[in-house]
Amino acid sequence: MANEHTVKSFEEELKRLTNLIARMGGMVETQIATAIQSVVKRDADLAATVVQADVRVDELEREIDDQVLRVMALRQPVASDLRLVLGALRIGADLERAADYAKNVAKRAGVLAQVPPLRPVHSIPRMGAMVREMLKDVLDAFAAGDVVKAVSVWNRDEELDEMYASLFRELLTYMMEDPRNISGSTHLLFIAKNIERIGDHTTNIAETIHFLVKGVPLRDIRPKGDVSSFAIVGSERGDGTGSAA
Repeated sequence: MANEHTVKSFEEELKRLTNLIARMGGMVETQIATAIQSVVKRDADLAATVVQADVRVDELEREIDDQVLRVMALRQPVASDLRLVLGALRIGADLERAADYAKNVAKRAGVLAQVPPLRPVHSIPRMGAMVREMLKDVLDAFAAGDVVKAVSVWNRDEELDEMYASLFRELLTYMMEDPRNISGSTHLLFIAKNIERIGDHTTNIAETIHFLVKGVPLRDIRPKGDVSSFAIVGSERGDGTGSAA
């Protein structure tokens, strides 16, 4: 009887861990959607709500860390249970970084609202919609243990990279045509780069899911689009310490 109680308690603790991941993932999805909306609407107040809500995302990551430590200390999980616990730790970290990039987008949106509208801004909601769909699908894959769905998300990262590269070229042309477009275009480039980086963390989660289910890493080389221009705007980190205003 005691053994049955122990097993049930362990299952409940693992379920709590997966529920925390689901809650955090849902919150990050909302952060991304709101950040993109603040860019499109040129709404500095809406952008500010994203920055403020980031604190709650950080709190959820700490809850996940605490739950992982508790399970490791009290249950000493092995095999698939151990992979789940360690995977949850990695996924929590990737979600936290994705939220930081959403915060960076929101910070840039506040500044972008102060300059004249730019035509290439239409590409931002397209990128945002794609990365949100990728994140939703990878979270669904985690909940269901669906490796096929996770790998599908992993493969779509190439398309997101290509969208970023296309926008980069468009904005570069736009800046060359009229130097007055440089300031606003630079902010759009940083926004697009942050969205692209959210995609990278989403594919990290897909790789973690593959390891959770299969017990081996996803050994294929991650598909990438045109990366020749990435280094130019790659200095803004997703930890809230970038140069976003």
